[in-house]
Amino acid sequence: MTEQTTSAPDAVDNSKNPGFRIQRIYLKDLSLEQPNAPQILLIAAEPQVEVEVDVEVTRLGDEMFEVALISTVTAKVEGKVLFLVEAKQAGIFEFNNIPPEQIDPMLGIACPTILYPYLRSNVADTISRAGFQPIHLNEINFHGMYEHRIMQAAQAAATESSSADESKIILPH
Repeated sequence: MTEQTTSAPDAVDNSKNPGFRIQRIYLKDLSLEQPNAPQILLIAAEPQVEVEVDVEVTRLGDEMFEVALISTVTAKVEGKVLFLVEAKQAGIFEFNNIPPEQIDPMLGIACPTILYPYLRSNVADTISRAGFQPIHLNEINFHGMYEHRIMQAAQAAATESSSADESKIILPH
């Protein structure tokens, strides 16, 4: 019988592999206001609902970021506020060995996409607990939202540079 020895495969160095981790998802802030209750509750009319959603990013460290989805849902009846719900759903995300040019799209697209179901659930639950039919927020195309913001930033930079050129004072020689 012959003994065969095999060398153990080289250990894989994971310290250089790109990585993305969700550290935590949490509800950072939530408020409900019914400023015109109880009188407005007696009006039998269909409320007009306005929804605003925004993304906020805060750097926590070299590779750690807090991403927050901020939502405001306002329902009005006959021009008066029936209820107002403000929610901030946040998460802490860690990026390891990811090129900087890839982090920004992930912060603007992937992270909000992960947080959005939690935000939708918390908003609907809050509205329901306030005694109203829950409002389920529509799906959001965060990729389109991100692209729109990039385009707006480019236009603002172009406008700023052209207006800076226009505002220069030229002195006679």
